[in-house]
Amino acid sequence: MKNKILRFNDIIYLTCIWTSGLSVLVMSLIVPWGIFTRYVLGTGSPWPEPVAVMLMVVFTFFGASAAYRARGHIAVAMVTERLPKKLQGPLASVIDVLMLIVALFTLVYGAKLCIETMNQVIGQLPWMPVGVTYLPVPLGGLTTLIFVLEHIFLGEQSKRAVVTFDHEKKEEVV
Repeated sequence: MKNKILRFNDIIYLTCIWTSGLSVLVMSLIVPWGIFTRYVLGTGSPWPEPVAVMLMVVFTFFGASAAYRARGHIAVAMVTERLPKKLQGPLASVIDVLMLIVALFTLVYGAKLCIETMNQVIGQLPWMPVGVTYLPVPLGGLTTLIFVLEHIFLGEQSKRAVVTFDHEKKEEVV
């Protein structure tokens, strides 16, 4: 059962990584387009800025979730690694509880935000409800919650092959 859960979480982790990476890629294409249309063509496109902001929210929440699982988030390691060994364990438990609270808060209140703003539209994108733009908040909270629970009950997973990219190594022929 543990292996099935970890494999499922590996898929969630890779989805977070790919979603974050693609968000940055698309954002890095959209922003120059907005600059080009404004300064070269003389008529700015209204959509690049709100789409870039939305993609930044996607990158932030899914990237932070993946960083938590990989133990690459600066807040996770910065404090605990500087303390004596005997204090690191209890403090790590406190951090897990705090992260659990933050993830639950983000999930619950992010979902409420999405629901409450679903009837509003973005001025530059009248076909898109505002609530859709906030969806990365509760979804990022959910993935973070999954990774926090994984860490609490199954231990640290930052050394898994999918996290360290060892799954991509090819066998060397001797």
